[in-house]
Amino acid sequence: MDEPAATQIGPDPSLLLVDDDEVFVTRLARAMEKRGFMPRTALSVADAMRMIAKNAPAYAVIDLRLEDGNGLDVVETLREARHDAKIIVLTGYGAIATAVAAVKMGATDYLAKPADANDVTSALLASGELLPPPPENPMSADRVRWEHIQRVYEQCERNVSETARRLHMHRRTLQRILAKRGPR
Repeated sequence: MDEPAATQIGPDPSLLLVDDDEVFVTRLARAMEKRGFMPRTALSVADAMRMIAKNAPAYAVIDLRLEDGNGLDVVETLREARHDAKIIVLTGYGAIATAVAAVKMGATDYLAKPADANDVTSALLASGELLPPPPENPMSADRVRWEHIQRVYEQCERNVSETARRLHMHRRTLQRILAKRGPR
């Protein structure tokens, strides 16, 4: 299964992986190398900016939330440096709206974390006309609801009363939802 994907990689297999989770980014780099890419990893916005300035990659996978800044800055810089780059944005909880903004800024697509190497490869190699196949493990309806609540909560600067008002729900109900771990 790895061979067909490798033949679809363009003439420049350079790949930039940007994520502050060192274990995840190292594992993803190894898996992407096996699929025919030439990955480089960056653990911060600053590292990614330096790498882009030296040699803008043809492909990139960028986490939105990084310790030293926002992955959107990396998306914008890469898009300016190389207009034909395929950029995939990784997003964790509560950041789906930001991922949509990243697509508007020039990202090719976005994936919800945790994404595996197969999901990343499919997204990177999907042609513009065809949608990538649906994910093996899509978010459940409960997870989508939880993501939406988290997004509104963050937009309300973590104010429970204001979030409850905007979501038209009782404040105590919202507090119970926020106290629990997110569904899978």
